[in-house]
Amino acid sequence: PPGTGKTMLARAVAGEAQVPFFYTSGSEFEEMFVGVGARRVRDLFKAAKQAAPCIVFIDEIDAVGSARNPKDQQNTRMTLNQLLTELDGFRKNEGVIVLAATNTPETLDKALVRPGRFDRTVAVPNPDVDGRKQILAVHAQGVKVAKGVDWEVIARGTPGFSGADLANLVNVAALKAALDGAKEVGMSQLEHAKDRIMMGAERKSAVVAEENRRLTAYHEGGHALVALFTEGARPIHKATIVPRGQSLGMVMQLPEKDELNLTKKQLLAMLDVTMGGRVAEELIFGADQVTTGASSDLRQATRLAREMVTKYGFSERLGLASTDYGDYGLSHESRGHIEEEVKRMLDEANERAAKLLKSREKDLHMLAAKLLDRETLNGAELRRLCGLKEKAGDAAFHAEAEKREKREKQGRTSGSAKGGESEKEKEIFGAGGGGADAARSAAAAAKAAAAAAKAAAARAKAAA
Repeated sequence: PPGTGKTMLARAVAGEAQVPFFYTSGSEFEEMFVGVGARRVRDLFKAAKQAAPCIVFIDEIDAVGSARNPKDQQNTRMTLNQLLTELDGFRKNEGVIVLAATNTPETLDKALVRPGRFDRTVAVPNPDVDGRKQILAVHAQGVKVAKGVDWEVIARGTPGFSGADLANLVNVAALKAALDGAKEVGMSQLEHAKDRIMMGAERKSAVVAEENRRLTAYHEGGHALVALFTEGARPIHKATIVPRGQSLGMVMQLPEKDELNLTKKQLLAMLDVTMGGRVAEELIFGADQVTTGASSDLRQATRLAREMVTKYGFSERLGLASTDYGDYGLSHESRGHIEEEVKRMLDEANERAAKLLKSREKDLHMLAAKLLDRETLNGAELRRLCGLKEKAGDAAFHAEAEKREKREKQGRTSGSAKGGESEKEKEIFGAGGGGADAARSAAAAAKAAAAAAKAAAARAKAAA
């Protein structure tokens, strides 16, 4: 996948090998003139042979090494043929090691990846938890980080992130800290950066009617409540009713560890959580007031249920057969059985979610009220509100929240103190602009009195 550090790995190889290093990109060979690409390939390997032993690195080799097609232009075929000849042709290349990188290895020509040309294929996947923790620590070396930052918590909360995503996370967190006027990057800034990357930027300028905010709060509260009390569901990372992207709100769930496989219990829990939003709307506002906001939830649930039936063998009626629903050769009878099983799974998930929310309707009202008041609640706050056991990392979030509340309280205290001083000044100098007017009147009167006294002195002198 992109952003995992393939080019950086080639740089590291060049530094460790301590030999000449030739770098080029696959797109640099091609030109509008026929034969230019083949000539550049020859020139590259000629220079490499003269500097042998050396390393040649071709980045994005799929631009020139894709599988050949009879419809390809002549110059493209000539460039690839020349590259194949230079790699393992009639004359041997001694002392020249060729490295290449691509994001689409399945599109490369078979003659290019055969043994003797590119002997080894090294997969560079996205990092695991330990890898993400180490990458975050490396990127944070140039940033002043607060003492309470736990990279283990951030690493666990960023499954699927590449090295480039993690570098961007630290950069966005540093920018947020600068905007907040903070001297150090804390957990709140890192969480903000993670949410911005995973959920999109907040649309704070969006004007949402109060009835829509209330409906969204109950919808997201339904998702959150089902996720909290359903066995096998992923832990909640955050619930928000702040518009992000095209959605008016969302509940983000993150696994506690990297998931390589999913159990049937986990997939059924996903169905229940997906149905929770629509069930909450129907429970609180009535069946006639259910909105179209659950369309994406229904689409996601239908896709998941169909995969459980056709791919994973989780249907007792269809058995362990793996079928392609889009296959034209599938009989109408088989399609009917698949649709019946999908409908059964969705109905059962809807019933389980409805049963849970009816038994915890009081908690649903409480979560909706909190969301309307705070707009965003993280997983640690949701678990504390519902009286559930804390998970790893919750203590750090609570400590950060307490610090933030303390700073806000100090800001309000200092603001009220300044307000008290201004009231005192008003008492001394008069309310509004009256004190200033009185001072100006007194000064004018004193000036007039001085002028009158001066005139009187002048008349007395003249009479004498």
